[in-house]
Amino acid sequence: MRARGGNVARPAIALALFASCGVVVDVQAQLRSRLQASGFASPVAFVQDPTDRAVQFVVQQDGRIRVVRGGTVLPADFIDLSSSIVAGGEQGLLGLAFPPDATVSRRVFVNFTNRSGDTVVARLRRSNDPVVADPASRFDLRWGGGAGAAFIDQPFANHNGGHLAFGPDGYLYIGLGDGGSGDDPSHNAQNPLELLGKMLRIDVSVPDSHPSGYQVPADNPFVRGVPVAARPEIWAFGLRNPWRYSFDDRSRGGTGAMVIGDVGQNRWDEVDYEPPNRGGRNYGWRNREGAHDNVTSRAPAYLPLIEPIYEYDHTVGESITGGYVYRGSALPPTFRGRYFFADFVEGRVWSIALAVDGVSGEARASDLVEHTAGLGGFPQLGNISSFGIDGDGELYVVSYSTGRILVSVYRVSVRPIQIFDLYKLESSGITMACRARNALPGSHNVRVTPWTSCVKRSNVCAASVQISKARPRVCAASGTDCARKSNG
Repeated sequence: MRARGGNVARPAIALALFASCGVVVDVQAQLRSRLQASGFASPVAFVQDPTDRAVQFVVQQDGRIRVVRGGTVLPADFIDLSSSIVAGGEQGLLGLAFPPDATVSRRVFVNFTNRSGDTVVARLRRSNDPVVADPASRFDLRWGGGAGAAFIDQPFANHNGGHLAFGPDGYLYIGLGDGGSGDDPSHNAQNPLELLGKMLRIDVSVPDSHPSGYQVPADNPFVRGVPVAARPEIWAFGLRNPWRYSFDDRSRGGTGAMVIGDVGQNRWDEVDYEPPNRGGRNYGWRNREGAHDNVTSRAPAYLPLIEPIYEYDHTVGESITGGYVYRGSALPPTFRGRYFFADFVEGRVWSIALAVDGVSGEARASDLVEHTAGLGGFPQLGNISSFGIDGDGELYVVSYSTGRILVSVYRVSVRPIQIFDLYKLESSGITMACRARNALPGSHNVRVTPWTSCVKRSNVCAASVQISKARPRVCAASGTDCARKSNG
């Protein structure tokens, strides 16, 4: 794995306060990171326990799933699958998901590459101890019916995908890479008879006795052979290596759309946006890489090919890590509805605004903001393998190379940059006005404390200014502006 850090410009918000005895301060308002847990070996996922808000699970590529309770890493694993997998490079234990009925069913699903390097999606059940899975309960899903193989053949070691996520419809979405090598030599992502290079959608709410462990939803787009006859498990075509996708959380005001980070070949990485219930799309690989022609010697399975809403070339980064549309409350409201993503190789983090058309449901990306420096830069972030969200919808960053889980927090810092006397000081006192309520993102309060020193000396005076994130304070009768007097 390669790792390089980049130099980035730090976003800042500048606010000036002027008064009779004037003070100019620079307000730095940006994301920061705080260590949540550490000591992991090649972590690739951070998953909230839906049955206990205090518990999260950290998936390690080596086959272990670790338990974090209240910020403390427990000594016992949730499960250790290391004897069943091959790990290293792009192989290993890659995904974990809990179904909507996890509280009752006690089920959990994992995605890993077995000892032969093929993809296995397995069902497990928790033991009587909710933070320990029962290894004897493991059942590997069988593809194509009860007599089918309990794995999906992977011809090469790379491009396994590996992510699992349950959608708002309650179905399990499985992102599979194109089978590996380079430029999808077998054209798998456009082959209707192959599961590779696709997004799958299956219903796993079947009894334990079900022979394959899943059934195909009746409304899957290719069940009726339109627009092409294809494997019925397929939800979408044309993915190269979907490394993390998520659904915009409807329970927190989101749209329910799926947003996919798809890793490119040599030039372009992309973000794909799929409005809810819009299966049957073709995202274009290998005919297209991002919004550009790639290998066109063989026709795509069908048209149209869906363009990404955002792409970046390999002068910016080399391997996208998909994230989440932020719907939490700890960050200011201006972050809500922004999609966060990263680049694994460069260790960079960005967010984009999503403007969703109310009629079509399609989204347009804008206002790219980089958060790398504020979050600590490459020394803190390292290679970013995943994001996670907790029970409150707050955002976490998974650092593969440092073995740490970082939580994103918001900080406002104040640095005086100039203090000067505009007018002759009067013994009757001075007045300071502040209009910070609309100057900073979110609900902020600027408090000007009584002057501790306002001495006429070379036209310089000093004041004490404090800015903090708080409930907006209404001062005087204006309702928006604060006026405060203090003797000098």
